[in-house]
Amino acid sequence: MKSERVLTAPGGLSLRLDVRALAVVVLLLLAVLTGSVLLLGTGDFPIPAGDVLRTLVGDGNPGQEFIVTELRLPRVLVGLLVGASLGLGGALFQSVSRNPLGSPDVLGLGQGATAGALVVIVLFSGTATQVAMGALVGGLVTGAAIHLLAWKQGLHGYRLVLVGIGVSAIVTAVNGFLLTKADITDAARAVFWMTGSLDGRDWDQVWPLLALCAVLVPLVLGNARGLRMMEMGDDVSCALGVRVERVRLLLMVSAVLLTAGATAAAGPVGFVALTAPQLARRLTRSPGPNLVPSTVMGATLLIVADWASQRLFGADQLPVGVVTGVLGGAYLLWLLVTERRAGRM
Repeated sequence: MKSERVLTAPGGLSLRLDVRALAVVVLLLLAVLTGSVLLLGTGDFPIPAGDVLRTLVGDGNPGQEFIVTELRLPRVLVGLLVGASLGLGGALFQSVSRNPLGSPDVLGLGQGATAGALVVIVLFSGTATQVAMGALVGGLVTGAAIHLLAWKQGLHGYRLVLVGIGVSAIVTAVNGFLLTKADITDAARAVFWMTGSLDGRDWDQVWPLLALCAVLVPLVLGNARGLRMMEMGDDVSCALGVRVERVRLLLMVSAVLLTAGATAAAGPVGFVALTAPQLARRLTRSPGPNLVPSTVMGATLLIVADWASQRLFGADQLPVGVVTGVLGGAYLLWLLVTERRAGRM
C-alpha cells in the first residue's frame, strides 16, 4: 500500500504528503532530542535528564546552569548543526550525481577543507577562527575545481565522482606534505583537528554555522521540486520547465558551503555525508532526494556517535570523527559490495 496521501484545501490547493517519510522524520527528531538531553547530562559531573530539562527552561541551580548552558550546550548544538549540514550536503551531492558514492567524503571536499586549515596552521600558526576560515576557503576552492574539471557539456554523475576521487588523492598528498613541513607543535595541533572533534566547541562555532544553515537550508528546500525532477533526466526536467543548469549550480554551491562550514566548525567528520542520505532513503523507501530525512538523520548520527565516543570507551574518550570513520568505513565497504552485486559497478 502506498504511503503517500494527497491533502486538498477548500481553495483547490493540494499537497502531497508522504506519511512514511513524515513518520521517519518525527521518530528521528525524537531520537535527536533524546540523545541531546542525554549528552547534556553526560560528563565528569553527571546530571539526570530531568534536571537537564529543568535547567534548559531556567529552573536549574547555578552549577547546573553553568555546566549545561555554558559548557555542554554549545558542543551539542555544534554537533546537531554539523550533522544536519553534512546530511543535507551529502543528499544534494548524491542526488545531483545520481550516485550513492557521490558524497563530500569521496569527492574530496573534506580533504580540501583540511588543506585550507593546514595552510593556516602550518604556514601562519593561525588562531581557531582563522583555521575555520581557512577550512571554509579550502572547501570552496576544491569544490570549484571539481566542478570545472568535471564539466563537459553538463555535469554527469560518474564523471563527477571520478574527478572528485582524483582531486581527493592530490589534496591528500598536499596535506601529507604540509604535515611533514610543520614543527612538532603545529603538527600535533593539525593532526588533532584532522580527526574531527567536538571537544572545546563553544558559542563562537555555533553562531556562524547556525547563520549559514538559516540561509542555505530554506534555499535548498525551495529548490527541492526541481531537484526531484532532475532525477528523471535533464531533457525531461527542461521539458517540465526546470532551469537545470541554474538549479544544479545553485544546489552544488549550497552543498559545498554546507560541507565546508561543517568542516570549519568541527574538522573533517568522516562518512556522515555518505551514510545519512542512504540510511534515510532506506527508512523512507522513497526514491526522491529525501532532503529533510537526510538532514535529520545526519544530526542523529553525529549525536549518537558523540554519545558513544564519551560513554563506550571509559576515560579514553575518542574524537567523534574516529567513531563516524569506523562506522562509515564499514558502511562504505557494504555499499561497494552491494553496488557490484547489482551490476552498477
